[in-house]
Parts: sequence; C-alpha cells; structure tokens
Amino acid sequence: MQHFVLGTAGHVDHGKTSLIKTLTGTDTDRLKEEKARGITIELGFASLSLPSGRALGIVDVPGHEKFIKHMVAGAAGIDLVMMVIAADEGVMPQTREHLHICSLLGIKTGLVALTKVDLVEPDWLELVRSEVADYLNGTFLEDAPIVPVSAIKETGLAELLTALDKAAGDLRQKSDDGIFRLPVDRIFTMKGFGTVVTGTLISDRIRVGEDIVVLPEDIPARIRGLQVHNQPVEEAFSGQRTAINLQGIEKTTLERGSVLVRPQTVWPTRRLDVIFQYLSSNTRKLKNRSLVRLHTGTIEIMTRIVLLDADELTPGETAFAQLLLADEDVVVAGDHFVLRSYSPVTTIGGGRILDPLPGKHKRKSEKVRAHLQILEGGALPDKISVILDRSGFGGIPIRSLAFRLGAHVKKIRDVIEGLFSSRQAILLSSDDGTAVSAAWHKQLEELITRALTDYHRKNPLKGGISKEELKAGLPAAVSTRLFNMALTGLAKKETIVSEKDNVRLASHEVQLAGEEDDLRRSIADIYAQAKLAPPSLSDVIGGFKDQKAKAQKIVQLMLKDGDLIKINEELVFAASALDQLREDYKARLARDGQATPATFKDLTGLSRKYIIPLMEYFDVSKLTVRVGDHRVLREKL
Repeated sequence: MQHFVLGTAGHVDHGKTSLIKTLTGTDTDRLKEEKARGITIELGFASLSLPSGRALGIVDVPGHEKFIKHMVAGAAGIDLVMMVIAADEGVMPQTREHLHICSLLGIKTGLVALTKVDLVEPDWLELVRSEVADYLNGTFLEDAPIVPVSAIKETGLAELLTALDKAAGDLRQKSDDGIFRLPVDRIFTMKGFGTVVTGTLISDRIRVGEDIVVLPEDIPARIRGLQVHNQPVEEAFSGQRTAINLQGIEKTTLERGSVLVRPQTVWPTRRLDVIFQYLSSNTRKLKNRSLVRLHTGTIEIMTRIVLLDADELTPGETAFAQLLLADEDVVVAGDHFVLRSYSPVTTIGGGRILDPLPGKHKRKSEKVRAHLQILEGGALPDKISVILDRSGFGGIPIRSLAFRLGAHVKKIRDVIEGLFSSRQAILLSSDDGTAVSAAWHKQLEELITRALTDYHRKNPLKGGISKEELKAGLPAAVSTRLFNMALTGLAKKETIVSEKDNVRLASHEVQLAGEEDDLRRSIADIYAQAKLAPPSLSDVIGGFKDQKAKAQKIVQLMLKDGDLIKINEELVFAASALDQLREDYKARLARDGQATPATFKDLTGLSRKYIIPLMEYFDVSKLTVRVGDHRVLREKL
C-alpha cells in the first residue's frame, strides 16, 4: 500500500487550520497560546480519508513569518502540498516563501485551496484566481487545480476532496533507500506508556520490538509501540505519519531535530557536500563563507557556506558548496535542505545533499568538482568509485556506502560485485563488506616499494626490515589486513621477498665494498683460524674498537647468509668448521653407537666450555638425541 503525507502551506490567517478542521474534524491548534492568539504556532497533525478510500496523513504548518522554521520542519516529510491562499487577500509574502521552501525540498505535486470565498464577490474571486494562476506559472504548481472553498460555509469541499484524491492517485511512491529514519517533530509523554515521539517515516519500515538509536544524541532505545492515524500497528512504512512509543528513554533527553535510525546505518556529521540553488528572488550576492541557517528534517543549525568554485553567487545561480555546521546533523545523501539568511531571516535557497560525510576540500579544485558532478548526476558505479576514492586506505563498509550515496544496500552490493570482478575495487572484509579502491591498494604497494627502497639505501648491510617497522611508517589508516594483502600481492609479482617477520625488495642484495668488505674478511679470518675454539662474540666485536657498530652489522649479515652459525649468545662458529665437525661426530656415533662428553672431548680436543654447548647444538639441529648421560644418532631411533 502507498502512504503519503499532505502538508499545508500559505500565509498567516489564510485559513489553513480551519480548513483542516472542516475536512477532518481535528483541530490541529492544540496549544493554549494558539487558541488565545488565533494563529498556528506549532505543527499540527491530522488524518484524512479520501473518496477512494486512500488515507492521507496531514501536517498543518504555521503561516506566520516568525514560525517559518516550524513550517520547514513540517514540510520536510510531505509528499504533496495544499497551498492555501485567502480569496480576500491573494498572494502574500509567506505564500511566496512557503512555495520557495516546498520547491527547494523537492516537493513536485500539490494543489491550491482558494479559501474564504464567502467573503468576496464572484468577480473578485475570478480576479484573484487569475492572479494566483499567473503567480504559479513556472513553478511546480503551474498546472495544479485551484479549488475555491469556504470552511465556514462548507462549500467546495467535495471538489477539494476529489482534487486531493486525484493528486494522491497520481503520486509515485518515492524511491526508498532502505535506511530507516524518522526525524522527530513532536515529543510528549503518555501515562502508562512513557515517551512518545512523532514524525514522518521518510524511508524503509520499522516494527514493534526493534532496537533503534536516537541521533545525534546517540541514545539507544527500543520500539515499544507504533501508531499510524491514531491506530495501533505492528509495522509502520515509509511515507506514514507515525507515533512511536520508545522504551528506555526519557522525554527530557530528546528534542525536535532528533532522528531515529537503526544502529550503524547513519552517522552524525558537521560537514556536508551539496548542490545549492541561490534563489533568483534574492536582492544581493551571496559571499563565500556567509553565515546562514540550515534546515534539514526537523532541525535548524547555524552554518557557514563554503563556495567551492566561486567567491560569490549572484541571484539565480546554482553551485557546488560545502556546509560547515555549528552542531551535528543527521542526514543521508539525496536529502533536501533549505538555507535561510542569518539576519534578517529570509529563505535564500536550498538544494540537495551529495555527500553527508566528506572531508575538507581545497577550493577551486578540478578533482573535487569532478567528484561532485558525478555525485550529483552520475551512474551508481561511478558514484561508488568516488566514495571509495574519498575513503582512502581505510576503505568503507557497504552500510556506510548506502548512507553516503542514499542508495539501497542491495543495489550497492550488486554494483560493487561488478567492481570486484573488474578489479576496480577490492574486498577488504567479508564481515561488513568493507571495500577499498583498487587505486588506493596500488598506491599502498607503491608506498611499500618506496619505503623498502629507502630503507635499503639507508641500511645497505641489513637484509630487510621487520613487517612491524615497515607498517609503522605507513599512514595510520592502513589496516593490518590491507597491509598483508599488499605484501601478498607484491610477493606474487616478485617485487618483494617476505621471510617470516622480515621483508625486502627481491632485487636487494647486501653489497659490501671498501672498508666493510675488509671488515667481513677480517671477521671471517678470525673464525676460520679459531676453528672449533673461537673467542666470545663480544671479544670479536670489541677487537675492532672504533668500528664496533659496523662489525656488529656485518656479523649479523654473515649469520643471515649462513657463513657463521650462532649456538648461544657468545659462541659463534664458522659454518665450515661446524660442517666438518658434524661429519666427524656422525661417523664416530655410527662406529661407537653413542657419545659422551668424554668421547666428544677425545674427538675434538676441546674444553668443557665448548663441548657442552656444541653437543646441545647438535641435539637442537636434530643430529643427536640425549638418552641419559649419552647421545645417540636420531636417525637410529
């Protein structure tokens, strides 16, 4: 079933509330002050049954210029507008402003109720009707029916209901981005129920018992009960005026402008990328960084408008801009907004949100402009590519993509699978569908390659760098998973070699020359001459005095290359000496069947200082096994 909301609009005292009361029987002026002053101050709500059986939710808005922000809050969720114009006064200032607001909010359907016809003569009525038609020419209401009515005499009501029914029947259901949200326009408590909020459910659906979050306050709650048109329901749908009984939340923690969402589907923001239309009715230019009042949903926020391609706008111009908000807002890409001047307060323009969570932009940037042009009117695959590019090394989960593009998760999933197949994007996590742009993955590979090149240049004697140290030098947004994926990709391309915890360029070889080569030869000579009785490692290093650091690095290199073998912290042997000892020891064991420290001493002539560590080394290297006080060949077991 389709669900739509009708909103009133028009100048103060043109009879909006009286007409709604006559049509529905509901007096939407509920406040004492409204009764006393005879004007609508707050939003009012009612429901209307049409001749076809369709039901419309109704939002009655204030007409006085002092309460325009309330009007904008009420108009934010409506599908069609009933512009109310009194026959005895015709088009007035708030008629014009309300029409601008409705247009800026993307409302495209409605009609005109020409009220108070009982106060004018037929000739005057025709004159006003003609004046109204001329005024509406070129607006979204230019072909809308103009229906004369009188709430007092109850004339023209049948014609008005027929016109409303036809307008509702011609409406197409709004495309649903699948992201549940309900901007709160009223909060109250009911005895026995607790906190109740109302608003227009602008996307998706919600059921009793579901968990939600109130943003930007970030307060968790649960749906205790739902009402639509004053009737309890188990489920409410997009387009319905909905009352929600919240469990686990106090009235005092909420205010108009709060938004109900599902957890981890929408995120508060203080920066918006937008396409902005500066109304031609403005009388002066709009300068960059002007202070303005932003209206989205049911909230007003003080804002700076940063013009991205110009220093000022002339009336009637449209431009890309970034809005810098004084407080957090809760919106999704594709939502409409209205801007009003700071002082005097008038509606100056509005538009559509292109990215609800952008970074800071450099003004007059070709790349930024190209991105915004795609976000404004590009195909979904191109829009996804833009947001992936903006998300950098961190990538972005699929739910966040839906939020930043105002598109259903299912549509995004279908498109992004194609991007994975064409290798334009890479799946980073299957848990939440986090994807990263292939361009950022490639850039990471280039950063790693440059980092290794730089490391090898500064440390020519080291065979490689630890993975931990390499990652620490990369941007913080690079996750361990993405880092490992990049290493795997580079290894497959044979660009790098990854050995346990170390990484090096495949082309890297330690090249010793001059003084360093001389040091290596000297160290090799020491161990070659010492054979099985070398000095301690600290004595070897210490013997080079002013070259201790270099000697230490060269020893490490020789150990890595296998020229030297370390059996404990102080004992290092030439590999050739241990290889020969291994053969001799193996032969003795094969002949005698076993070996003890005494027979090992007989074999080598070494002191206990060397015998015990060497016998333990051959145990560890799996030549021998200790059995009691003697060793036997492992291969004999």
